[in-house]
Amino acid sequence: MRQIVNTSNGGYEVLEVQEVPDLEPESNEVIINVKTAGLNFADILARKGQYPDGPDKPCVMGYEVSGVVSSVGSRVDDKWLGKEVITFTRFKGQAEQVATRESQLFEKPERLSFEEAATLPVNYLTAHILIEVMGSLKSYESILIHNVGGGVGIAALEIAEHIGATTYGTASKRKHEFLIERGLDYTIDYRNKDWYEELMDLTDGKGVELITDPLGGKEWKRSYKALRATGRLGMFGISSASEGTSGGISAMWGMLKTVVQMPFYHPLPLIGKNRGVFGVNLGHLWHEPEKAKVWMQEILQGVEDGWINPHVDATFDFENVDKAHRYIENRKNIGKVILTP
Repeated sequence: MRQIVNTSNGGYEVLEVQEVPDLEPESNEVIINVKTAGLNFADILARKGQYPDGPDKPCVMGYEVSGVVSSVGSRVDDKWLGKEVITFTRFKGQAEQVATRESQLFEKPERLSFEEAATLPVNYLTAHILIEVMGSLKSYESILIHNVGGGVGIAALEIAEHIGATTYGTASKRKHEFLIERGLDYTIDYRNKDWYEELMDLTDGKGVELITDPLGGKEWKRSYKALRATGRLGMFGISSASEGTSGGISAMWGMLKTVVQMPFYHPLPLIGKNRGVFGVNLGHLWHEPEKAKVWMQEILQGVEDGWINPHVDATFDFENVDKAHRYIENRKNIGKVILTP
């Protein structure tokens, strides 16, 4: 089988498609022939050496796939053979085959394509935890979704819209028409305007109850400032660390600069302002499989009920993985980017 290998830290040239032996299942595993694999911003950070949770190089990245079960271990129900499925992967997802445990396996909804199904395990699960599990967004509240045009952003928009909350989102101007069609109430052009000032103008100086922020650095300070009373800030990434870097020394400097700019939250000001902050990292939830299963079932129910409709922006075959990385890094995508063997 073939897999995408990050041979070292650096630019697009470190990504190689390599041939390795086919997989054999352990007793409690299934082997999936991969139809589609997700690409996320964490993969960009990992390539550059800016992702602290990433495996040592050389490595294969990838957190989610959809495909068909080709073989099962001796302790796995053979009902899974030939089933169209989706699954989480702790890396190694960007390959023609993946091995996964039965407990991490979910049947692919019939109405979704393989490409659409691969958006669920990372984008929708992250958004679900941010908004419903930890953010506790209510219909009478409002939310600011940073990078609302990205994969997690569009998932967050759908969830917030289903709840009935008022939605604000930051995105480049060219994405606004699409986002309005998807139900976004208020668009903010963060590239040509100060998003904080725009949000405060739109909310008559009040701010919002929930902000989902993958930016990191100094933007977390401004997001916290934009919360109204009982507001919550959900942090789930540090994409600002990647801007203008290609790996090596520049990547290390970008990460250090972002970390230095991060705020510290003391309990007393939080109490005084009636605000809360929390973080979400799917990579640190592998010890909570029971919860993840419940959350995924809730997402799949949303698909079944018809209000979750994933948007895939672009697909790239394995040989063009460098173009896929560039596409995300240049903020061209509206929604999910998918890799296909």
